[in-house]
Amino acid sequence: MILHLCTRDELEALRRDGARRPPSLDEVGFVHCSDPGTVHLPAARLFAGRTDVVVLVVDPARLDVPVRWEPGVGAGGTEDPRGPWFPHVYGPLPLDAVVAVHPLVAETDGSFRPPEGIAAP
Repeated sequence: MILHLCTRDELEALRRDGARRPPSLDEVGFVHCSDPGTVHLPAARLFAGRTDVVVLVVDPARLDVPVRWEPGVGAGGTEDPRGPWFPHVYGPLPLDAVVAVHPLVAETDGSFRPPEGIAAP
């Protein structure tokens, strides 16, 4: 399974529209995703201080577009092949591929951990 972060409002739009098409799809050609061991990194960078974030659990077998594991962006703003790699979905994320939704709750220090049941082994 791979994970995608979005807000509750974006989740409602996904349910209404049947697919998620975040701005990154037009900007860089893919939907950013994570795995349980890396989901805290984009959560902290993109959603610090927010209380309306959810984790979509996505079954890649239910996608009809490519999923490619690629290096994340390092501190200098360029891809860092030595850092963590992330799954990128090269097309809209269909509602049918979402097999679970979990709230993402911030810790007291503002950091995030994956919800119970999808934590890294």
